[in-house]
Amino acid sequence: MARINDQAAILLLEDGTVFHGNAIGKIGTTSGEICFNTGMTGYQEIFTDPSYYAQIMVMTTAHIGNYGMKKSEIESDDIKIAGLVTKNFTYSDYSRPQAESTAQEYLKEQGLSGITNIDTRALVKHIRSKGAMNAIISSDILDIEILKEKLAVTPSMKGLELASKVTTKEPYYIGNPNAEYKVAVLDFGTKRNILRSFAMRDCHLKVFPATTSYEEMEEWNPDGYFLSNGPGDPSSMGYAVKTAKQILNDNRPLFGICLGHQLLALAMDIPTYKMHNGHRGINHPVKNLVSGRGEITSQNHGFAVSAEAIEINPNVEITHVNLNDDTIEGIKLNHRRAFSVQYHPEAAPGPHDAQYLFDEYVNMLKLARVDKELTLA
Repeated sequence: MARINDQAAILLLEDGTVFHGNAIGKIGTTSGEICFNTGMTGYQEIFTDPSYYAQIMVMTTAHIGNYGMKKSEIESDDIKIAGLVTKNFTYSDYSRPQAESTAQEYLKEQGLSGITNIDTRALVKHIRSKGAMNAIISSDILDIEILKEKLAVTPSMKGLELASKVTTKEPYYIGNPNAEYKVAVLDFGTKRNILRSFAMRDCHLKVFPATTSYEEMEEWNPDGYFLSNGPGDPSSMGYAVKTAKQILNDNRPLFGICLGHQLLALAMDIPTYKMHNGHRGINHPVKNLVSGRGEITSQNHGFAVSAEAIEINPNVEITHVNLNDDTIEGIKLNHRRAFSVQYHPEAAPGPHDAQYLFDEYVNMLKLARVDKELTLA
């Protein structure tokens, strides 16, 4: 019987490019949009980030699995990526004493298929040149023609609504019920560390399914609203744009991260577009145009907000830009209590340069309460 790392596997890209390697995780076949992450650490957080749903992840760091898996550090209930591609993969051991299982055990338990012993440098250079595309990984079908047929029916990420696939099925609560502020969270695929970041700032959260109406959330009488991160094309989420517009019309405090940022822009009639490659990693430089300071940020997005449309909208101000390609990383509304960022201030993994944004939102909640009390006085 062959050792597990002797099992052959194939990675086939939509443009016909083929890579041969060895199987990791579950023996099987999986497909999705291929993308790459430049983070050197935090692979278990990446695997479980709902924003990566339906995507095959290429990890650019050379070694994956070397420090094992610890379930208390994952960002959702289970693995969300569609498949995994690595250069080197540690099957049977790990270096971290606190780890609870090997990466291989975890991938098999979660039913994830992947491929290792791939020249990921060559693969990433190819993707950077050709742009985002679909791909298929298989360790049980090694016939290229059959794989091409299966890949042909994999849907394009453009126009794909995925938030409803990863959202909570029922509302739930996070934090101290006696906290100072109540925040309604629209869950499009939220990460756990976002919720923790609010809770540690004296916020009690009620997390609602993605398609929950504004009227239903208002019944809980929250102090403010949060639009979470998540997967898929924001332009396909008319239901969420409608809800965001209702929140804005009532001038309720609103904060958005990643997909939530894109939805806030769409609510202001600012279009989004699919990027050539997207930004995925924990080392992306961003400039805060308000303070003038630079931030190193964690990012994960394949869509962006139109800069041209913002520049002609007097009610929207650009607050953050990406220093690599000048794409929009943050906006605020001049006529409403609302702001958003494209990157991930909660990190997990990544630097904590942008944690101040949660403090700014809590301050917004405080000011909104003072204004309300003055109005009622």
